[in-house]
Amino acid sequence: MAEDRLAALDLSEAVGPPWTDNSREAVVSAPAPAGQRPSKSGLGGHLPALDGVRGLAILLVLLYHFVAQTTATNRFEAAVNWLCSYGSLGVDLFFVLSGFLITGILYDSRAERQYFRSFYMRRVLRIFPLYYGVLAVVFFVVPVIPALRASEIAGLRDYQAWAWLYGVNVYLAIRSGWVLSYIEHFWSLAVEEHFYLVWPLVVWLLAAKRRVFLIVSLAVAAISFGGRVVASLSGVSPVVTTVLTPFQLDALLLGGFFAVYLRRPAGEAAARRAIVPMALVGGALLLLQFSLHHFTDFGLPMLRGGAFHVLLGAVLLQALGAPASSASSRFFRSRPMIALGKYSYGLYVYHHFLSFYFTKHGTEFALASAVGSHTVAVAIQALAGMGASMAIAWLSYEFFEKYFLQLKHFWPSAREAP
Repeated sequence: MAEDRLAALDLSEAVGPPWTDNSREAVVSAPAPAGQRPSKSGLGGHLPALDGVRGLAILLVLLYHFVAQTTATNRFEAAVNWLCSYGSLGVDLFFVLSGFLITGILYDSRAERQYFRSFYMRRVLRIFPLYYGVLAVVFFVVPVIPALRASEIAGLRDYQAWAWLYGVNVYLAIRSGWVLSYIEHFWSLAVEEHFYLVWPLVVWLLAAKRRVFLIVSLAVAAISFGGRVVASLSGVSPVVTTVLTPFQLDALLLGGFFAVYLRRPAGEAAARRAIVPMALVGGALLLLQFSLHHFTDFGLPMLRGGAFHVLLGAVLLQALGAPASSASSRFFRSRPMIALGKYSYGLYVYHHFLSFYFTKHGTEFALASAVGSHTVAVAIQALAGMGASMAIAWLSYEFFEKYFLQLKHFWPSAREAP
């Protein structure tokens, strides 16, 4: 996410996904094209750690919306809210992971005869049913329910064209504000969809020359980061630099870079060696931003976003390369994190309808009057909201989404059995 969100944005920000089962297919090596040396990468098979990374990302988002958006009434709550405000970085982690997974899928299947058709159809089956199903309920069902006809959610029907066309981020940028209430978190889904639309062609054109691909990926990421810095210094709204796709390419392409880099001979070992330097670089950028902000009249908040993207890239590499017995590996491979990752798409789509309602109507205070403690009320509300979101996401996946996923066998990947 863009940098200023950690300090300034309201509850409307949310995160976007690699909401797919990509970790089950992105890391399975395909036969190398004729004349090209096969990769010796050990990334074959399903990597549960990537499910755990996705689980961590959605957990951060849930904490941000269900906890950080509440009103602090004492110092303890203020400290907790401040800590949970960093949950907004969940979307950045999603973007880094999405770039890694999607690029891995595309790179491994680049020699397939139906490369474009298979990729796009499999994305459609994973993403569209839930997304458009929710839009149909919001725009067609809610307005005809008598109790909801005059509600804020019913009024979203006037802006539905932006949502149907994956343009929520563009509308928010035009208005320079978080103005779509219950569905404004779809901005990140729009960013992902724009990435899916263009990136397959880029990979297809460049992946045959791996070195060129890696250079281009880093160059575009640097341009995206530089563009955010220039836009920020020029007075462009933080909302604009948050939601527009070009300003998020550094996170996506950092993940894409490592997807291909790890497939080089000895790439995994080199990537493991890069974890500590990346953490140091990210930390140095954060320190520089802090120093500029607090000790001079000049601040460069965009440094913070770039720093966090580098740090989150290190988190991804740590999850992939940590020994099985390590604490980080056990964390990412734990059942709770994998479960969160499995249902992360539905969790992301559904949770904001609850969290926005809670914040909009101040339900924490009504609950506090009943239990006698605002802190306890926030904890109860957050747990209930996250639990309800998980239940809805589970029902959605088990009784709706997975039936569309079963159709993927009509468009098999070389890395996955039909």
